[in-house]
Amino acid sequence: MNHKQNKGMTKSVTWQNFQQHYLDLPELGIALDTSRMNVPDKLPNELGILFRNAFQQMQNLEKGGIANPDENRMVGHYWLRNPELAPSKDIQTVISSTLEKIQNFVAEIHQNKIQPQKAASFRNVLLLGIGGSALGPQFVLSALGSGTDSMQFYYIDNTDPDGIDQVMASIGKGLGETLTLVISKSGGTKETRNAMLEVRDVYEKNGLDFTKHAVAVTGANSQLDQLAAQENWLDCFPMWDWVGGRTSVFSVVGLLPAALQGLNIYEFLAGAKKMDEITRSPEVSNNPAALLAWMWHHSGRGQGEKAMVLLPYKDRLLLFSRYLQQLVMESIGKEKDLVGKKVNQGLTVYGNKGSTDQHAFVQQLRDGTDNFFVTFIEVLKDRENKSLEVEPGVTSGDFLQGFLLGTREALFQNGRTSLTITLEEINTQTLGALIALFERTVGLYAFLVGINAYHQPGVESGKQAAGDVLELAVKIQHHLRSHPEQKFTATELADILQKTINTETVFQLLLHLAANDRVQKFDASSPFSTNFQAI
Repeated sequence: MNHKQNKGMTKSVTWQNFQQHYLDLPELGIALDTSRMNVPDKLPNELGILFRNAFQQMQNLEKGGIANPDENRMVGHYWLRNPELAPSKDIQTVISSTLEKIQNFVAEIHQNKIQPQKAASFRNVLLLGIGGSALGPQFVLSALGSGTDSMQFYYIDNTDPDGIDQVMASIGKGLGETLTLVISKSGGTKETRNAMLEVRDVYEKNGLDFTKHAVAVTGANSQLDQLAAQENWLDCFPMWDWVGGRTSVFSVVGLLPAALQGLNIYEFLAGAKKMDEITRSPEVSNNPAALLAWMWHHSGRGQGEKAMVLLPYKDRLLLFSRYLQQLVMESIGKEKDLVGKKVNQGLTVYGNKGSTDQHAFVQQLRDGTDNFFVTFIEVLKDRENKSLEVEPGVTSGDFLQGFLLGTREALFQNGRTSLTITLEEINTQTLGALIALFERTVGLYAFLVGINAYHQPGVESGKQAAGDVLELAVKIQHHLRSHPEQKFTATELADILQKTINTETVFQLLLHLAANDRVQKFDASSPFSTNFQAI
């Protein structure tokens, strides 16, 4: 279908068409409108066959089948909100007992039964993690936070020294009242390890014992688990190999921070459980996750040819696009399918928030390259209290909805497709359901296109490459220190270290070392003739 034909077909949505493509889920306070996606009224037969297979594979996954063959692991994040589904009594028990442990620990923190070293109570939480160990908690706490939160949260989710300094400066004198959560499944994640060492150093410089403020969330017998036990940290909570980082928000990773903030984690889990139940339906028209998977497949022709632009018209949902970037792109972005054929699958996700987006990139969405579809998220309830009328009969919330509906229509009139997810309000249940909806969609879509959504070989190769770079940096410093009176160019060092194929990397490493006063730099007429010497 060419662009002109597409524009001609999308001039209007009839009331009948809207009703046919509108799915209401009153038990969850959520609705899904796909009437502006230009899909057929009925699911194509070929896609129906793929869906039947996808539903069967999802059933196998939930029953404990090996869904991650690369690591010989089950994928069990669905059991977290319904332990009875777990394939063994041991797993059922550990999920339930961990929930109870979270509640007991948090109660002792809030009731000052567990106290910091030199203060009466813990008032702050500093969360150290990266990827799924940080994105999920940050999103949930941002979406559900209020002025009545039990604790103030801070995050370090990178290995950027300046970023670490900024966070620690913002905590300031409150460090003595700060509980630090160190979250790493393997216990050896370098970014989180680095943040822990940096934070420990700040505690010590302030005359505080880090271990009397620290909690570990990690895998059994990991490096972090062993460290926490040896040093007698306040506590250690489990992460399981059958829960991936990007689907860990319903595990201790997300539930412990949420409970510390004062949220009802059982309502959060209940929302996800209800969405799971609804999205097990084999009827695509009544299954919101299947409908979304169909929209993704239709828009990108099963090859991810169009990006998904996420536009939530609610400030609380600003971080949702970042959260979905990992959930979707790490799951769907794969080079090979399940049988080893090179397919280069993917689904690009980016977004902002409404109506900020109208002053940012909507101009291109309407008039630029038609290489996307939009997912609008609408929240009907504006605020807890009655709103001021900024114009006769019109509130700020009315403007927000008007901008959403207007932007959607303006895009549609120019042949740009979109779907809309409407929430009655944002609360612990609806947020749990919303996250679960996209988790289920990712699983179904991956089965539709024949890829493994539960591994990440590209990420692992990137970590290996980073390790090689760091090893080279150590060799450079060692050689310079071994020859303190000599100066070397990047070319000379690369030749000496037998890394001539990596001369560019040697050059970049030397510039970084010099900028941080770890080697001396002697400028020359050309940057490539610059000499470097040990300090």
